[in-house]
Amino acid sequence: MRGIHFHERHRSRELRAAQTSAEQRLWGALRGRRLSGYKFARQEPIGPFFADFVCREHALVVEIDGATHSSDEELARDAFREAFLRQQGYRVIRFTNDEVYRNFEGVCESILAALEKRETL
Repeated sequence: MRGIHFHERHRSRELRAAQTSAEQRLWGALRGRRLSGYKFARQEPIGPFFADFVCREHALVVEIDGATHSSDEELARDAFREAFLRQQGYRVIRFTNDEVYRNFEGVCESILAALEKRETL
């Protein structure tokens, strides 16, 4: 994580340590270039936000949303965050924890399709 401040590095470590089981499961498929050779980082700072997973080379952010992402306040916060990331040149793809648990292969295929730009996000 070159070029980031101490507090960002510290917060990234905290977020990685507190990953949900859905995030842990997906990280197992993304880490070490396991998904068709694409490089991902987790809990990566982008501006004032931390992306759950990011493929910087292809400017793709993957977000895993838990149950707390259903209130009006959380949805508004997510929309603001997503708008910021898009302004920075990133595409954002979102999945729920439930999607990761129930349709893991489909989630991985959707991420791969987004990386290969086979579908519009």
